[in-house]
Amino acid sequence: MASLLDYEHLYGLIGYRLGHSFSRDYFNHKFEEEGINAHYVNFELDDIGEFMEVVSEYPNLCGLNVTTPYKEQVMPYLASLDPDAEAVGAVNVIKFIRDDKGELVELRGYNSDTIGFGRSMEALITPARDKALVLGTGGAAKAVCHALRKLGVEPQLVSRQKSASTVTYEELTRAMVATAKIVVNATPVGMYPNVDECPDFPYRFLGKEHLCYDLIYNPDETLFMKRSREAGAKVKNGLEMLLLQAFASYEIWNSKP
Repeated sequence: MASLLDYEHLYGLIGYRLGHSFSRDYFNHKFEEEGINAHYVNFELDDIGEFMEVVSEYPNLCGLNVTTPYKEQVMPYLASLDPDAEAVGAVNVIKFIRDDKGELVELRGYNSDTIGFGRSMEALITPARDKALVLGTGGAAKAVCHALRKLGVEPQLVSRQKSASTVTYEELTRAMVATAKIVVNATPVGMYPNVDECPDFPYRFLGKEHLCYDLIYNPDETLFMKRSREAGAKVKNGLEMLLLQAFASYEIWNSKP
């Protein structure tokens, strides 16, 4: 069996509990199909303190994806951030910049959640869809809000907890939902195996003008999507965003510094 150090280019994913990872299968299939001397591996870290051990152990590392719970914790280890990652306050792509001798010069952070979501939404934005309700307050919700603003859409965060920047589910009125023609579920509620759950959203206020987008891609149709569709809304899951994130990651890793 080949050692990870035998590959010309090594990529990977850091996070905790990575059994569900889409990226490993996607990228290794791509490398095999295109005859690229590269491999993608999951690095399951018990603590972010193990991050630099991975970096030093594999001098052929060219890039990493980052997932929960390290999208924010990894930032102090990076020399610079892309403007999107800085605006969102979370990183899920790391580019390894090396010199001609292969020595590591810099680790730079990016946010492909913003890129993937933005690209998947571009064709769906209409003049009437200029406001959005974004369910959740985590890193994914922040990335969605940043992407929506870049597309000219005003987002409003919705949470179970009231804060200066959020409204609660209980506060949502028919008029508020009617005004916001885009609703995005940026929470993990409804993800496999908890397929019988959905955000406590007033689905009865939805209509045919609404687009309800769930970042979840497993299952194909979440309960959030089903209830939204039954109320007349158009629905979309997170599969296209996932693929566009993967494309964006590879573009970032192989772009010139």
